Amino acid sequence: MYSGPYTNFPPKNTWKSFDELWQKNLPSIKSTGDTSSDVDHIKTALQSAGKKYNIEARILLCIMMQESHGDVGAKTTISQPDGLSTGGLFQCYNCPGFYHQHGLSQQKITSMVEGGAKHFQGNLANWGNTMDPKSVYPALREYNSGTVNSNNLSDAPQSNPSYVSDISQRLGGWTD
Repeated sequence: MYSGPYTNFPPKNTWKSFDELWQKNLPSIKSTGDTSSDVDHIKTALQSAGKKYNIEARILLCIMMQESHGDVGAKTTISQPDGLSTGGLFQCYNCPGFYHQHGLSQQKITSMVEGGAKHFQGNLANWGNTMDPKSVYPALREYNSGTVNSNNLSDAPQSNPSYVSDISQRLGGWTD
């Protein structure tokens, strides 16, 4: 597990391409019960949202895999202690969710992906709005916990301390 400031995490040149990451994660996505059209719609939505929100699609893919493993029918959860619902592929505030549903339209899947991309874009804006580790890693911490200790991106009271570490490893090709 990586911890500390963003400089302790893997550099961008270790990140795999979107296509490599997509292929590595495809078995996990398919195992969720998604239909083949769901899978196609997810890939399309990741790439289009990446362009629309100026976020590398590979980063969006890794956030999605961390949050829902690509299950379009992922359960909507309630964030503690604020009681806000977090749903969909990106499990973020105000994102639509389609619990236990598969065979969704492109529009529904795109709405989930764009909800997550828009939320992450807001986090990126707080950290320099670049696709470099100095912005991406703190933005990931903020996405997961709402707060950031820039000296220790694993400092996550009431959140997942390994979140940034896990996604940094996903960007390098790790799957679970």
